[in-house]
Amino acid sequence: MENLPRVREAIEIAASKVGRDPRDVTLVAITKAHPVEVLEAALSAGLRDLGENRLEELEWKVGRLGKESATWHMVGHVQSRKARQAAELADLVHSVDTLKLARRISGFALERGKPVPVLVQANLASEESKSGFAREALLESIHEILELGGLEVRGLMTMAPFVEDEGILRSVFSDLRRIHEDAGKLPGYRGRELSMGMTNDFELAVEEGSTMVRIGTALFGERPR
Repeated sequence: MENLPRVREAIEIAASKVGRDPRDVTLVAITKAHPVEVLEAALSAGLRDLGENRLEELEWKVGRLGKESATWHMVGHVQSRKARQAAELADLVHSVDTLKLARRISGFALERGKPVPVLVQANLASEESKSGFAREALLESIHEILELGGLEVRGLMTMAPFVEDEGILRSVFSDLRRIHEDAGKLPGYRGRELSMGMTNDFELAVEEGSTMVRIGTALFGERPR
């Protein structure tokens, strides 16, 4: 985990630039395609939040390491037919990107009598390759999701375009922050989390208000093939 101090320092510097406490930013280590030994090293280094993109891999790693060994984040797309699996495995589902998925998770949560913590995923750049609610539908969709039982809506998530233009990246992050603030006026919305920022843009995301950064490559290097 030789890269961990550098990543933590970068988060601290970005937070200090805008007068934020770096302790308000959760570092979610994305361990996609990495072996269990890498996760064990991350846990030994003090990381407690681990994220996966695929449910099958999350299930395997939770099975190997145990549900209580970490806070498990599901950050990738979840098919509605796998809603039950996501709710059972993840401590926080970042990627509620359709009303259909929200309703499926809600139904399971009500069935088991335990709320499922979720984030609502936004696609502010309207990229066809990415999931999430479009900008114009986001607030209304949050409102509908809040009316479902069994869901604990903890905030919002987005992925910025993979570009080098700082202005575009900042625009996406600041727009999500403003929508998050507007959502605070909705009955029942008490979300505190803004999951935004990955290896290529997490410092900008922190400056714009991110409370969770999802980092894989900057921590672990390129994923094994």
